[in-house]
Amino acid sequence: MSDIQPNNPLHGLSLETLLIRLEAHYGWAVLGELIAIRCFTHDPSIKSSLKFLRKTPWARLKVEELYLDTDF
Repeated sequence: MSDIQPNNPLHGLSLETLLIRLEAHYGWAVLGELIAIRCFTHDPSIKSSLKFLRKTPWARLKVEELYLDTDF
Protein backbone atom coordinates (compact mmCIF):
# COMPACT_ATOMS: atom_id res chain seq x y z
CA MET A 1 0.00 0.00 0.00
CA SER A 2 1.34 3.42 -0.93
CA ASP A 3 1.56 6.43 1.40
CA ILE A 4 1.06 8.82 -1.52
CA GLN A 5 -2.24 10.68 -1.45
CA PRO A 6 -2.48 12.62 -4.72
CA ASN A 7 -6.00 13.92 -3.98
CA ASN A 8 -5.12 15.30 -0.55
CA PRO A 9 -3.38 18.69 -0.82
CA LEU A 10 -2.74 18.74 2.94
CA HIS A 11 -0.94 15.40 2.98
CA GLY A 12 2.36 15.72 4.81
CA LEU A 13 1.51 19.06 6.43
CA SER A 14 0.96 19.16 10.16
CA LEU A 15 -1.69 21.32 11.78
CA GLU A 16 1.12 23.27 13.42
CA THR A 17 2.68 24.03 10.03
CA LEU A 18 -0.67 25.24 8.67
CA LEU A 19 -1.22 27.46 11.66
CA ILE A 20 2.29 28.94 11.61
CA ARG A 21 1.99 29.77 7.91
CA LEU A 22 -1.47 31.29 8.31
CA GLU A 23 -0.40 33.39 11.29
CA ALA A 24 2.69 34.62 9.43
CA HIS A 25 0.58 35.50 6.39
CA TYR A 26 -2.44 37.10 8.07
CA GLY A 27 -1.53 37.79 11.70
CA TRP A 28 -3.74 36.93 14.68
CA ALA A 29 -6.09 39.90 14.27
CA VAL A 30 -7.05 39.02 10.70
CA LEU A 31 -7.24 35.29 11.51
CA GLY A 32 -9.70 36.17 14.28
CA GLU A 33 -11.82 38.08 11.78
CA LEU A 34 -11.71 35.35 9.14
CA ILE A 35 -12.38 32.53 11.60
CA ALA A 36 -14.20 33.82 14.66
CA ILE A 37 -12.86 31.52 17.34
CA ARG A 38 -11.65 32.62 20.74
CA CYS A 39 -8.18 31.07 20.45
CA PHE A 40 -7.47 33.56 17.62
CA THR A 41 -9.03 36.62 19.28
CA HIS A 42 -8.16 36.45 22.99
CA ASP A 43 -4.49 36.08 23.95
CA PRO A 44 -3.63 33.97 20.88
CA SER A 45 -0.66 31.64 20.65
CA ILE A 46 0.30 28.69 18.51
CA LYS A 47 0.23 26.35 21.51
CA SER A 48 -3.25 27.32 22.74
CA SER A 49 -4.65 27.33 19.22
CA LEU A 50 -3.27 23.87 18.49
CA LYS A 51 -4.78 22.52 21.70
CA PHE A 52 -8.21 23.88 20.76
CA LEU A 53 -8.06 22.88 17.10
CA ARG A 54 -7.03 19.31 17.89
CA LYS A 55 -10.14 18.91 20.08
CA THR A 56 -12.57 20.76 17.80
CA PRO A 57 -13.08 19.20 14.35
CA TRP A 58 -15.30 21.96 12.94
CA ALA A 59 -12.71 24.63 13.79
CA ARG A 60 -9.85 22.56 12.38
CA LEU A 61 -11.83 22.16 9.15
CA LYS A 62 -12.23 25.93 8.89
CA VAL A 63 -8.47 26.41 9.36
CA GLU A 64 -7.71 23.77 6.71
CA GLU A 65 -10.19 25.38 4.29
CA LEU A 66 -8.66 28.82 4.86
CA TYR A 67 -5.18 27.38 4.25
CA LEU A 68 -6.30 25.84 0.96
CA ASP A 69 -7.97 29.11 -0.11
CA THR A 70 -4.94 31.24 0.79
CA ASP A 71 -2.58 32.22 -2.00
CA PHE A 72 0.85 32.22 -0.39
